[in-house]
Amino acid sequence: MSLAPLSTYLEFALDAAWQAGRITLGHFQTGLDVERKADESPVTIADRQSEQKLRELIGRYWPDHGIIGEEYGTQAGSSELTWTVDPIDGTKSFIHGVPIYAVLLALTDGKRPLVGVVHFPALNETVYASQGGGCYWNGRRTKVSSVNDLSQATLIASEIAERHYPGYKLDAWKRLLAATAVQRTWADAYGYALVATGRADLIIDPWMGIWDCGPLQVVLEEAGGTFTDWSGTPTIYGGEAIATNGALFDAVMQMVKPQ
Repeated sequence: MSLAPLSTYLEFALDAAWQAGRITLGHFQTGLDVERKADESPVTIADRQSEQKLRELIGRYWPDHGIIGEEYGTQAGSSELTWTVDPIDGTKSFIHGVPIYAVLLALTDGKRPLVGVVHFPALNETVYASQGGGCYWNGRRTKVSSVNDLSQATLIASEIAERHYPGYKLDAWKRLLAATAVQRTWADAYGYALVATGRADLIIDPWMGIWDCGPLQVVLEEAGGTFTDWSGTPTIYGGEAIATNGALFDAVMQMVKPQ
């Protein structure tokens, strides 16, 4: 099977994420109805319409590619390439009128992401990367921070309640809280974008879906950072995530491993 250049896939992903983002903006801060899924997470018509648009565009331009989406599940393809789709990452932010939600789109080869786009429609910010092509923030090359001491680091998290950190993860969370200089929330994909653009130094999530992780590994790595599971393995398939600026990776791993 012949593959298009990664730049072609990236150009498509940027445009598709923008189109889906325009749909979300039509519903943003309008007081729309919120439903609850089986796991009690929120979902809205904006999530569904955004994913429908992304699936429509992928089907039109790359009909042999597979799709894994948060709202409509897995659609097998006839090629080795699969798109991961999160139509609104940060739905809780979205329904509260907080503009840091994102449209996430990534192309994978079944092993790792090749292209990743993290688009924030309400902020007019996009962070994106392709394997070997560098990481960009609104068209400018970007990179992670140079902070190399946890005592000077800014820690980002999507969740702070102890119930979100089962088992050894709760102790790890507490150690990182105590070891870092600044801690901030309202994260989701925006926290990873902050690390990739040097505005924060590390982020930790005890649970992540593949659609949440899809673009983040290639974005963080191309910016000079790391994106791994809690054991330090670079992957989008781990069901959890830790991202660092690279300089802090070893120190963070020492903090999060069971003790």
